[in-house]
Amino acid sequence: MALAADPVDVASIKRTEHRAATVAFGAHALHDGYTDLIYVMLPIWQAEFGLSYAVLGMLKAVFSGSMAGLQIPSGMVAERVGSAIVLAAGTALAGLGYCVAGFSVGLPMLMVALALGGIGSSTQHPLGSELIARAFAGARSLRALGTYNFSGDVGKMTVPALTALMVTVMPWRASLLIVGSVGVLAAVAIFLLMPRQLATARAAQQARNAAGTAMQPVAFGFPILCAVGVFDSATRMAFLTFLPFVLSAKGAGLPTVGLALTLVFAGGAVGKLVCAFIGARIGIFGTILLTEGLTAAGIVALLPLPLEPAMALLPLVGVALNGTSSVLYGSVPVFVTPERRPRAFGIFYTATIGSGAASPIVFGFLGDSLGLAATVCCIAIIALATLPLAFVLRPALTHRA
Repeated sequence: MALAADPVDVASIKRTEHRAATVAFGAHALHDGYTDLIYVMLPIWQAEFGLSYAVLGMLKAVFSGSMAGLQIPSGMVAERVGSAIVLAAGTALAGLGYCVAGFSVGLPMLMVALALGGIGSSTQHPLGSELIARAFAGARSLRALGTYNFSGDVGKMTVPALTALMVTVMPWRASLLIVGSVGVLAAVAIFLLMPRQLATARAAQQARNAAGTAMQPVAFGFPILCAVGVFDSATRMAFLTFLPFVLSAKGAGLPTVGLALTLVFAGGAVGKLVCAFIGARIGIFGTILLTEGLTAAGIVALLPLPLEPAMALLPLVGVALNGTSSVLYGSVPVFVTPERRPRAFGIFYTATIGSGAASPIVFGFLGDSLGLAATVCCIAIIALATLPLAFVLRPALTHRA
C-alpha cells in the first residue's frame, strides 16, 4: 500500500510545482512589464497633457514609490488572508490602474491611476517569491527562483514592446484599456490556479526544512543577508548610472552607449537564470564569491580598456552584475520559517529596491568630489564589501534549505 502511494504523492507534488510556477512566472512577467511600460507612455503623456520633465519624473516616482513602500504590508496581509487573494487582488488593481490611465483627462487622474498600479504591483515580488520557495524544495528551489527572476526580464522586454506596437495602429487610450484588461483576466487565473495546500510529501519536507532552519541564526542571519542584497543592488544601479560616462570618455557616441546598455541588460537576464543553476551546483556561498568577485574585477577592468574590448566585456559584466540577485533571493527561505516568508521577501525587496534608488545619488556626490575613475573604483569596492558578509553567513548559505 505504501509503495502504491508514492507515485501519487510525486504526481501531486509535480502538479503543485507546475501550478505554482505558472502563477509566479506569469505574474512576475506581467507586473514587471507593467512597471517598464511607463517608459513607453511618458513621451505620449507629455505630448497629450503638456507635462514638464519634472512632472514626468513625479509620475514614475508615484508608481515606484507605491510599489516599493507597500511590499512589506502586502506580505503581512497575505499572512492573514492568504497569498491567493492578495496576489490576485494586486494583479487586478495593477490592471485597473492602466485602465484608469486610459480614461485619464488630466494629470490628477493620471497620478491616481499610477498610484493604483503601484499599489497593485507591490504584491507580486514578495508573494511570487514566497510561492516558489514554498512549492520547490532544496536546490530545486534555488533554480526555480532563478527562473522566476528571469521571467521578470521577459515581461520587461515583451509588454512594453507589444504596447508600443499597438499604439502605432490604434489610439493609446484603447491600447492601455487592452493592456489593463489583461491584468484583470490574469487576476482571475491567479486566484483559480494558485495552490492553496501543498501535497503531503511537500508538507513533510517543509517541516524538515523548518526544523533545520530553526537551528540557524535566524534573527542574525536574515539582516546580514539583506545587507548583502543592499550592497549588491547599490553596486548594480551605481554602475549603470556611471557606465555611459565611462564609455563617453573612451569616445563612444550615443548609439554606442545605447548598445552597451543593451549588452549589459542581455547579459544580466542570462545571469539571473544561469547563476541560479550554478548556485545549485557549487553552493550559494561559492556563487556569491564568484559573481561579486567578477563584478568588481569587470568594473575595474573597464577603466583602462579601449572602447572595443570594453564593449566585448560588458555582457560578462552583466552576467555577474545581475547573477547574484537570484542566489540571494533563493537564500531567504534559509533564515525564516515558512509562515514568515511573505513578510521576509517583502522586507528583502524593499531594502534592495531602496538601496538601488539611493545609490546613484550617493555616488553622484562622490563623483563630483573624486572624479569618474575614482568613483568607479569605489563602486567596485562596494561589490567586494559583500564578501566578508558572505563569510559570516557561510554555514547557513551552504545549507540546502
